[in-house]
Parts: sequence; C-alpha cells; structure tokens
Amino acid sequence: MVLPYAAYLRVYEPVTAFPEPTRTLWTVYADSRRRPRRNHALGVEHRAAALRMTGSPPEVVPERESRDAYVRRLEDMIYVCPWETRLRSWLAFERFRNEHAAGVAAAFVPPPLSERVMSDFEQWKRAGRSLRPHILTSTWHIPLDWFVPFARDERCLMLGTPGTGYRKSDDVSEEPGGHGPATAAPARTLIYVTSMAEARRRVSAALPVVRENLGDGTGDVYLLSAGRLETLARWLGGFDPRALVELDYGGLVQLLDDRALRADESVAEMTVALTGMERGEAELTVAMYKRLLARWRPVRALETAN
Repeated sequence: MVLPYAAYLRVYEPVTAFPEPTRTLWTVYADSRRRPRRNHALGVEHRAAALRMTGSPPEVVPERESRDAYVRRLEDMIYVCPWETRLRSWLAFERFRNEHAAGVAAAFVPPPLSERVMSDFEQWKRAGRSLRPHILTSTWHIPLDWFVPFARDERCLMLGTPGTGYRKSDDVSEEPGGHGPATAAPARTLIYVTSMAEARRRVSAALPVVRENLGDGTGDVYLLSAGRLETLARWLGGFDPRALVELDYGGLVQLLDDRALRADESVAEMTVALTGMERGEAELTVAMYKRLLARWRPVRALETAN
C-alpha cells in the first residue's frame, strides 16, 4: 500500500496523565492483541480514511471518535498517543474550506454535507472539548520548525533489513537514546523521539535567536520563523511534561531512496544553523539552510507533478 505523502509530529503522554476511566481503557488497550502494531498503524489509518472518502456521499468526519492509539513503552511506563481521528478530520476539513474557494470545495463535498459537518464541529467547540490533537500532519514536506525539538542522536533509521536502527520486537519500545522505535517486522522508517522536557527546552532556546535574526513572519514556508516556533511551543505546552515527542517521516520515505534517507541530516543541519545564527556566523547558517532547502524543495515540488 502506498501511504499518504505526509509526515507526523506526535505526542505520547504517560498513561497516568489520563483521567479515569480513560486511563484504565488505554492500559488495557496497550496489552490488547487487536490493536494495530506500530509498523501497520499508518496503513490501517489510511485504509479507513480511504473507505470513508470513497463513499457516496463521502464520510468527511467519522461519527464516533477513534478508540485506537499509538503506544510506546519505556521502562515500566506506557505512553499513549490517541489517533483522535474525528477531531483531526474536523480540523483538516476546516483548513480545506478556508484554503479553497467554495466552488472547489463543493466539487469534493456536497454543500449540505459540508454545512452539517461544520455545524457538528461548532457544537463540539461550544461543549468546551479540547481542540489540541496529539498528532500534527504535514503533507509533502516537513516544516523546518519540526526539526528544532530534536537532536541528531535521537534519530532511528530502519531500511527494512537488519542494520542501523533495526531491531525485531513485538512493539515500539526502547532503542539507542532510550526512546527510539522497534518493530515486529522490518519497516522502512525514519523517526526521531525525544522527551517533552528536551523538546520544550530546545524550542525555547531557539525562539529568541530566530526572533532576532529572522523575525516573526510566517509567509515563506521554507523559512524558519518565530511565529511558527511560538505556535509549536504552545502546542507542546498543552501536554503532560513527562510526555515523549516523536517526528515520523511517515509516507515521505516513499519519495526518498535508501541513500537519501541515510544522508538525511535535517535535524543536525537545523541545530548547526541555529548555532551559527546565535554566534553571528552568517556563512555557516546560510550553508545549512541551503542544504535543508536543497533536500526538501524537490520533495515538496512533487505535490504539483503531473
């Protein structure tokens, strides 16, 4: 199956951070044999979404919230990242309507259905429910600010054969650095995982540097900006401080061959760029930016390829 060309930023909260009865439900779920394992979960999500959208009329937002989640285990603690498919579908459809003309949107979703979906979403909002999903999605590229919370040694690369970052296991567990993934079968994946404390510290340290050198604007998607980092900081700040943060290249690995994945040092390049910025070393900063743009601009350009 060809997965969506999307990357994901996920937060896994310790199961103890959830109120009862949710805590008990997720604890039981973590040991359930029915739940999708880590290396199959994206495929399961994609198949379900495809079935909803190919119906007539399409099911833009599922009637009930998903009961599935990504699960990590570290030492004796279970960490859970709920899929929250219903909330994420609402948020995605709201962005879709805002970014496209009414006539274009109507070609995909009949206006009466569209209005009903948004009416349901407004009711959800008025009920005071959380609008902060545990998963952010980016299609066709990885926003530069997503590289900031991580360090080079938190990377785990799996190319489908025993080697760098590969370990055969029943589930996502511990790898080099204490947070990396393991899978039940070889899977082609590039993932970074860090603690919430480290993620917040790195974003907080980068903010004044970026604000002074690049400003607050968010116009150019290929530039890091204080505005984007502030948005990221607010999102991270809404979760338990003991949580884990994961950057998953997701379906984007399908657009990069093994050589490109091995050579991908985007996180390290961002770290060096920020260091150069802080020290006033303009040439170093520009060189790192050029390397990042040379890698990701061609990938994003594929979105408009015929």
